[in-house]
Amino acid sequence: MPSPSSQSVPADIIIVVGRQFGSGGRRIGKILAERFNLDYYDKELLSEAADRLGFSPDIFARYDEKRPSALRSLLSNAFGVQDAYLQNPMSSESIFAAQGRVIAELAERGGCVFVGRSADYVLRHHPRMVSIFLHAPVARRAEAIMRRGDVDSLPKGEEMARKFDRKREEYYNYFTGRNWGRSDNYHLSVDTSLLGDEQIVDLIATMIGMRFANTAAEA
Repeated sequence: MPSPSSQSVPADIIIVVGRQFGSGGRRIGKILAERFNLDYYDKELLSEAADRLGFSPDIFARYDEKRPSALRSLLSNAFGVQDAYLQNPMSSESIFAAQGRVIAELAERGGCVFVGRSADYVLRHHPRMVSIFLHAPVARRAEAIMRRGDVDSLPKGEEMARKFDRKREEYYNYFTGRNWGRSDNYHLSVDTSLLGDEQIVDLIATMIGMRFANTAAEA
């Protein structure tokens, strides 16, 4: 259970989870959402953005967090409709901006957990945003990737982890001007190979509780 200090956490807190591939970001994000009674968003964000833009939601669900050249190549062959919000709805920059608007609107509705989508950058000025980055040694992540059935060998798991990490890094760095995974871009970085999921959530919850308890004391 979270520490008593978590009682100071506002109901509309925003928790953003960045993650290396295979480090358990979705699992831990969902547990955090349950722990703090928050809405949870990962690929649902992309589907909502697609609806707003008039594109097929499948395009965004299947090709999210790609480097700009890959997005441009995909969208140049896709059918879209005129969008009042965007001057050029086919550009990757416009899609990133549209996703940012969806993230900001969802954050305004109330407390939630976002996994990925560069939400830590989009919401960097939000006063109740807490950003977490989850990582683990590639060998441990390969084991997790293999256990969930994505690959049939550890070398393939390591290859997949490095491949998706590289894509996420290229995407994040391009759009944010930051360095993906660098600890000073986040409030807390956690090696998920050292603890179980519930213990990791306990650790994060304790940090969050202490942060907002300190904020309340300073007010």
